[in-house]
Amino acid sequence: MQLDDIDFVILGATKSATTWLRHQLQADPEIHMPDPELHFFSREFHRGPEWYLAQFAPPPGARLIGEKSNSYLDTEEAAGRLRAALPDARLVVMLRDPVERAYSDYCMCYRRGEVARRIEDHLDPRRAAGERFLKGSRYDLHLRRILSFYGPEAVHVTQYALVASDPQRVLDGVRAHLGRPPRPVAGPPERKINDRTAKLLPLALRRRLAPLKPLVRPLRGSPPFEAVRSLLADRVSYPPLPPDLRHRMQDYFAPMHQTLHNMGYTVEGSTAPPVHHGRAGSRTAVEVA
Repeated sequence: MQLDDIDFVILGATKSATTWLRHQLQADPEIHMPDPELHFFSREFHRGPEWYLAQFAPPPGARLIGEKSNSYLDTEEAAGRLRAALPDARLVVMLRDPVERAYSDYCMCYRRGEVARRIEDHLDPRRAAGERFLKGSRYDLHLRRILSFYGPEAVHVTQYALVASDPQRVLDGVRAHLGRPPRPVAGPPERKINDRTAKLLPLALRRRLAPLKPLVRPLRGSPPFEAVRSLLADRVSYPPLPPDLRHRMQDYFAPMHQTLHNMGYTVEGSTAPPVHHGRAGSRTAVEVA
């Protein structure tokens, strides 16, 4: 297998239903995508192309090969690396209301014990504009960077909001971008992925047991293991997003929505204020061919 064999890449954004999209594409036996996010063009570039290609094992009947790594969208170096290695690849971007995306991303990291409960330290633009959560929602910067390396015909932008209201439209648009005919939306995976409502062991206990993970992994799913886990696990209580903080975040992202509009994009389902329509966009928010 060579780099030229990779046909498409889903770039992100994080917490914008890209895992759902991967599941939908993997349901097609003629499309091959590895399950884990490889993050090669962002975090793992030092491993080299041989490592990257070794992560793919396409079956003989695969007609399209691709991958999904959400870190590619907001990692500044990724677009140039992608262009150099995969100049003919088709790219897919999923947009979500920037406030909701940032908050959901924060909750994921909070669940993992990576951030503190003081939510303002991570989401308030007055002190955290350069942090992961707000930066990850700066779609204007990310799309502009991608479009400086790829032509607009190579980049398909679709919407998180439509996954709930019209998933077939989302899937049809992506498949058309990849040159594939329509295919019915597949059912949900057997196990819900990235389920924020799933119960977890207390963080302190998880950290103490972390070195034992390789030993207990074969026991996961067995009745004795799950019985013990159910006694200790509980639902995670996430810090709420206060209304005043939400309003500050909306104000922070308002200029971005205007810039996106000028570029020909919008974020469907967003709580953004209306933009000025002095100039018609050249591309629709969801490009369904």
